[in-house]
Amino acid sequence: MPRLSLARLPTPVEPLTRLSAHLGVEVWIKRDDLTGFGLSGNKVRKLDFHLAAAREQGATGVLTTGGLQSNHCRATVLAARRLGLEAGVLLRGDLPPTADANLLLDQLAGAWIRTCTVEAYRDAREELLTAWAEELRSRGVVPYVIPEGGSDGLGALGFVAAARELAGQSELPFERVVVAVGSGGTLAGLALGGLHPQISGVAVCDDAPTFERRVREIAAQAGTLGSDPLPASGWEVVEGYQGPAYAVATPEIWQTITLVARLEGILLDPVYTGKAMHALVSETRAGRWGGPILFWHTGGAFGLFGRGREVVGL
Repeated sequence: MPRLSLARLPTPVEPLTRLSAHLGVEVWIKRDDLTGFGLSGNKVRKLDFHLAAAREQGATGVLTTGGLQSNHCRATVLAARRLGLEAGVLLRGDLPPTADANLLLDQLAGAWIRTCTVEAYRDAREELLTAWAEELRSRGVVPYVIPEGGSDGLGALGFVAAARELAGQSELPFERVVVAVGSGGTLAGLALGGLHPQISGVAVCDDAPTFERRVREIAAQAGTLGSDPLPASGWEVVEGYQGPAYAVATPEIWQTITLVARLEGILLDPVYTGKAMHALVSETRAGRWGGPILFWHTGGAFGLFGRGREVVGL
């Protein structure tokens, strides 16, 4: 499949020596927060494939969708601009009086921004994107639609490649790879990529059966593009660390975010990586997970902005 090279790869694999000493378990980190494109995050791995397809199809604009502070939407807008394309984002929720974090970056880059209710997003976001694409065609724009999180069979190929990247970087026999799961594409790609350790995808919203179904659907789509079949074992969805809702973190999750910042100088967010790291910390403390463990840092530090009141007293 055609692929762009928007990210700075390979991203580093580093030991977390002080966190390891604190937990009594060897922990390493894959620094996809250092991909170097759009300031942070793993989303560019999927966009390498989606935007290559957009170019092949002669697109002059891209559309995608996510939450108001979507890392994927921010990365898509900036990547599109780098390639000289227009970009539109359909965001879930109401625009605040003043934009910050990812939403501010969307606006700075001149994205077309539309919003919808939580209910419309849940029930009809694909139809809304399709209607928007038709509207753009009537205005002479050639749109290319990227699904939520870039998570479909094509986007998952970015993480099939990432799994192979890791295999070429480290000979350390990790027992487990831990990664946040918000739309399923990253977990699906890593599972399809032939990593041999247990891959534990930590659900940040929804439940395990929902994400397991999504991973299988994405893997089936990737199979039509030439990927290997999804293994029957070696991957799982871990639930219980979602917090009260998507993008809402408990005090315990914030304590883990603070712990990692103070021990390692690494920033996690309350939406994805903070929840995944909280699972790693909790499961190792309970003796259920042993090391060495690799934590796949998917980025998202912008999710910290505007959340200062939740950190007071930690």
